[in-house]
This record gives sequence, C-alpha cells and structure tokens, in this order.
Amino acid sequence: MTNERVLAVCRSNWEYRGIDDASVREMLAELTAHLEDAAAAGRTPQDVVGRDVKAFAASWARARMPLHRRVLRMAALIPFVVGSLLLYTHLINWTTVVDVGPGRLAFWLSIGVVTVLLELRRGSLGFRKGWIVGLGVGIPALFLTEKLAGNATLLAMPLWGTALLTLPGIAYLVAERRAKAPKES
Repeated sequence: MTNERVLAVCRSNWEYRGIDDASVREMLAELTAHLEDAAAAGRTPQDVVGRDVKAFAASWARARMPLHRRVLRMAALIPFVVGSLLLYTHLINWTTVVDVGPGRLAFWLSIGVVTVLLELRRGSLGFRKGWIVGLGVGIPALFLTEKLAGNATLLAMPLWGTALLTLPGIAYLVAERRAKAPKES
C-alpha cells in the first residue's frame, strides 16, 4: 500500500467520523511526516500504521473525538436509520401504519448493535459490509425470533411516528453540514 492510499483511507475514515476539517488537515500533516520519515529510513507505510489501516485511523480518531461526541452521533443516527427503514416499509406497503412484530424488532436491534460496535471500533462499514451485516446478523435474528416468539404485533407505528424518529438524525446531519461548510468572508 502506498503512502497516498494510506492517507486517503485515513482521511475518509476521519471525515466519516465527523472530525472537523482543521483537525483532519493537522492529522494528515502529522501522518505524512511520519510516513516520509519511515520511507527515508527504508520502512514501508505498513510499518507505521500496521496491516489494518482502517483500525489505525479509527483508533486515532477515537483519541481525537471524545466519547460523548461519538455517543451523541450514534444516538442521533440510529433513530434516523430505523425511521428511514420504517419509512421505506410505509412506502413499499403503501400504508400509513406499519405493524412491528418481535422478528422485525430483533432484526433492527441486531443490525443496530452490530453496526454500532463495528463502527465505533473500525470506522465505516460501507455499503457492501452493511449488507453483509444485514444478511448475516439481521435476517437470522428475524427468523429465530419469529420462530421463538411468534409473529404477533407488538406495536403499530404510524407514519407520523416514523417521521419523528428521523428528526434527531436530520438535525444532527444539518448541524454537521453547517459546521463543515466553508465560511464566507
């Protein structure tokens, strides 16, 4: 892996985690200096960052971004994702009320827990790995829960409730976008 590739992976990981642009530039400058020093000493980029560049970037980001900010981000984005999935279900079924049973609840909870754990540890899962988590964790949890607990309706989620679930994530994303927007002079 080249120095440029290591820097690109780290940059995307840090930007995904919501680290501000000034800190990302500072971290990239520091990492570039370390990589150049290693190259001058005849070492490879893997000698500096290790075999797993994403894990390296994630650990550095955790050191830069306090836990309370990471928890706030996940607390805003998890209801947003669940609300988005419910909204998709409303649209597919063309209904204003979605029945939520134990299987569907287990599906969302298992995907949410695994995604949060993996993303807090390693960074972004990406689209393909997100589908793998959904298929490998969510679907078995859905079928197992429906087999054990049945298919009874636990709650009926109205369309307005689904919209309310997405609000914290939308507010967080808007605030994040505004914070990243370049300041006009």
